[in-house]
Amino acid sequence: MRTVSLVGSTGSIGRQAIDVLGMHPDQFRVVSIGANTSIAQLADQARQLRPERVALVDPAGAGELAAMLPSGTELLAGEDALVEISKGADVVVNGVVGFAGLPVTVAALRDGRRLALANKESLIAGGPVVQAARRTPGAEIIPVDSEHCAIHQCLRSIFTKEQMDALPKAVGAPLRRIVLTASGGPFRGVSRRSLGEVSLADALAHPTWSMGPKITVDSSTLMNKGLEVIEAHELFGVDYGEIEVVVHPQSIVHSMIETVDGATIAQLSEPDMRLPIGYALAYPDRLTTPFGALDWRRVGRLDFEPPDREAFPCLDLAYAAGRVGGCAPAWLNGANEVAVAAFIGGSLRWMDIPAVIEDALDHYSLGVPGSVEDVLEADSSGRHFARLAAGRLSGMQR
Repeated sequence: MRTVSLVGSTGSIGRQAIDVLGMHPDQFRVVSIGANTSIAQLADQARQLRPERVALVDPAGAGELAAMLPSGTELLAGEDALVEISKGADVVVNGVVGFAGLPVTVAALRDGRRLALANKESLIAGGPVVQAARRTPGAEIIPVDSEHCAIHQCLRSIFTKEQMDALPKAVGAPLRRIVLTASGGPFRGVSRRSLGEVSLADALAHPTWSMGPKITVDSSTLMNKGLEVIEAHELFGVDYGEIEVVVHPQSIVHSMIETVDGATIAQLSEPDMRLPIGYALAYPDRLTTPFGALDWRRVGRLDFEPPDREAFPCLDLAYAAGRVGGCAPAWLNGANEVAVAAFIGGSLRWMDIPAVIEDALDHYSLGVPGSVEDVLEADSSGRHFARLAAGRLSGMQR
């Protein structure tokens, strides 16, 4: 039986992981769960799952949570609590949102564990630091993002198990390129000229996925796909010139690879995050529950088109930061978070999000990060320059 630690257990990924695990009780045992502040939900999960340890980042709630836990359950509280439960289990599911997930990623890999990774910031911002931890014997990353999980599944058809275990070093022949699919968001087919008066409600009206406001806005600007390009580079070791983005509005083809002889191999399913979660938990085996199974009688058509890079410049900003490397992706990610927050808060226009990010990137001046602290410094600097740019633009609009 495989042991599992759910870090970020009260979030969307954590809750869906619990759903998957509940359907396969003979294959997995949850030994740890943890979250930032969700006391009541953590207590409910602890009573359901009976883990050995429960972690809570907010120490102010420790007393209240302790009284609600089953007898014999160990409570860890404080800023290092999530890091502590990222060690020891066979599989660590990182469903933490934002930069709080980076120490979790590093801890799990340094402990030689399998990391089921749903935390984008870990690889996007902390790539060099994560790659060093990834070289620990026994450490491996199985991506939970639907696009990268799709690529991982496709690569299995052309790589041996040994080559898969060696990622990101196993790429090359017979792989020619990776193709990431994008839904296109709510503004697919809309010209740049027509995007000047986009409202928050417009940006949050995603056609196929139900997500939080930040990532939904990222989808509307195609920044989410740009960040996934960086993530694909870090996961699979593929050069940026060999990573292509194509718009696929049905969100059924989750991504593809092309081999050197021209064959394209794709992974298709209904949009259901339980499929990549289950894949990461069971790899190299597969679970027997058919999450996301397609009814081909109802699929109809599959459309593909190139992204409109003029209307959505965030995609090329991400490519540029990725090619610079070092701390630039962390700088980009921090700047984007500030710009998106300003748009959500009503102080910045949707059209000005890429302008803020580009201005912040123009001030980039750091090198390769050697520690988590270096990554946090780059993030902080990117946010600083983005705030200055956002302030100037919002002032001009008054």
